[in-house]
Amino acid sequence: MNDFAGLPCSTASAQVPLPGTATRADGWLCVEHPGAWGRDVLGDEVLGPRITAELAARISAAASADLKIRPTLIRRPGRYEFTGARTVLLAASPPAGAWCERMRIDDLEELLDIDLSVFHGPPPGLGEPVTEAPVLVCAHGKRDRCCARLGRPIAASLAAAHPDRVWECSHTGGHRFAPAMVLLPSGLTYGRVDAESAAAAVEALDRGTVSTAGLRGRSGHAPIEQVAELVVRERLCAGLDDLTVETEPDAPAESGAGYAGTAVVSHRDGRRWRVAVRSAAHAPRQASCDAAPKPVTSLVADSVAEPAVQN
Repeated sequence: MNDFAGLPCSTASAQVPLPGTATRADGWLCVEHPGAWGRDVLGDEVLGPRITAELAARISAAASADLKIRPTLIRRPGRYEFTGARTVLLAASPPAGAWCERMRIDDLEELLDIDLSVFHGPPPGLGEPVTEAPVLVCAHGKRDRCCARLGRPIAASLAAAHPDRVWECSHTGGHRFAPAMVLLPSGLTYGRVDAESAAAAVEALDRGTVSTAGLRGRSGHAPIEQVAELVVRERLCAGLDDLTVETEPDAPAESGAGYAGTAVVSHRDGRRWRVAVRSAAHAPRQASCDAAPKPVTSLVADSVAEPAVQN
């Protein structure tokens, strides 16, 4: 018998650890679209059949070149007057050198004028620089009920304090961790936020620091790196760009049941931490509301060592 049957996916996954679950994305292509979203940004041709097909082909080609771009629909929380001119956010989320630009387009065809390779470089100057981090809160009810039910109140609460920065957005990955929030261009990804923790995360980033409450990871890092960075951040106060993370080659001596990998986290002051990460199994549960249960694993920091600083 499945103990989680009939529960919303976010309730069924309430005890699954958050670290290492941020969706991998090197770049975010966010397009304002106040109308119906459908279930899938590209699969449902929300932006029209020709534009959708072309964007899908380009995003697939970029992925083949090891550039992961996340197409995302955005809209302002609540009711608002849409004039027809759309905001487009271009955000690159590498571990260092993240940037965000804002464009205004009158025709969706203009999306095809954007060379997606810009996400692999410095700010391209296609739009105006965005200096205050845009806040995306998943409210994609067609994808999963938990996102709309839990995400929309968070978006509304944040928008009251930051009206020009907050957007409801389409699926960001991991609706079972709703309410889900992404801060651009850093790619800091949060789950299970409430109004207080969501506001604290925005305020911390504005100060150049990182709130770890509900932090799933940073989208520019692989899952093992996300876990390693988070466990170090929980041990000290570090600025957004104070830490760098590199995955270590597999260490045969550490391989064993559940071993997932090792990453080295370095502070700009020279301190370093070597974090071994293992996977943990959980009872099967649904990843989406009404979906069939399936096995669930999470990543946990198994050991943290501070090696001697190399001269």
